[in-house]
Amino acid sequence: MWITKNDFRIRAENFDLSNGLNIIRIICGLFMFPHVMGKFAAGTVSAATAGFFAKAGFHPPELWVYIAAVCETAAGIALVLGICTRFAPLGAAAVLLLAVYSLQVVKGFGWTWNTGGYEYPVFWALTSTAVAIEAWKTHLRLARSSLRTKPLKLAA
Repeated sequence: MWITKNDFRIRAENFDLSNGLNIIRIICGLFMFPHVMGKFAAGTVSAATAGFFAKAGFHPPELWVYIAAVCETAAGIALVLGICTRFAPLGAAAVLLLAVYSLQVVKGFGWTWNTGGYEYPVFWALTSTAVAIEAWKTHLRLARSSLRTKPLKLAA
């Protein structure tokens, strides 16, 4: 159940685009990168982003911007490459749900993305959660099948 070396192996089957789950996983990862880039302007933390983080209650805001950027980058890379797929989409969903919480604190209720609402991060959090569920199902199915194929060793 814990992270193993196999979780960090990049496999060719992770990029098989005839598997719809791979397409969704890769897109979930790719959609993390605009979140990262939007936090910075001219190589430093955007003043608007720092102001938003401060209004949301994250102090010092610049530090939290960097923490969010690192988390989003790590989740995005892992999702695109198909590594740690049991955990990376859960991390992505957590970051996106934290964004929803922050939007609620700063702007109040708003649903549609074009008005600064949380339709967009909620959608991607749910999509990331679905990717995690499928990754866990695959992991558990493989673990069960490997238990069935291993011969029992009896103590002498």
